[in-house]
Amino acid sequence: MDRQLTADDARQSLTAHVATKGAELHARYGARLDWNGLQRVLADRSLVRYPCEIVFDESLLLPGEFAHPEQKGPALEDGFTMAVHPFFLTRPDHVPALVLYQLVAVNYGGFASSEDAETFGAAALGITRDDYYALLCECADQVGGAPESGPDCGGGGCACGA
Repeated sequence: MDRQLTADDARQSLTAHVATKGAELHARYGARLDWNGLQRVLADRSLVRYPCEIVFDESLLLPGEFAHPEQKGPALEDGFTMAVHPFFLTRPDHVPALVLYQLVAVNYGGFASSEDAETFGAAALGITRDDYYALLCECADQVGGAPESGPDCGGGGCACGA
């Protein structure tokens, strides 16, 4: 008898997949991603499905956003502009973590959750999801916003209000 898959089954499968892809990125590129390493990651189609160009442009972001991908054209293959808040020009060591969080949206669209993005980014950097979330909160606080409140958010300096 065939088992009917549910939306929860698909979500669990995606979460496991992003964790595996994050670990693959970590194994291939290491935990200390710099600008050049990040560019290599963005060019790796086994990890990033569509071309991505990083721009430091606050006008492409909502108030309080640290980064956001914007599709360049009608086809996904046209690629994405990854807008990063210009504040992070002074904190280039944080840019990879911010971009990794957004790559889940590039790769999987609206089906991916903030938890999937945290799972991917943490695995890619070789850190715990809690440590990654704390880093994202610190970055969001620096530009007046916060990532979506996660289930583990304890409000420790995070602007999410929890």
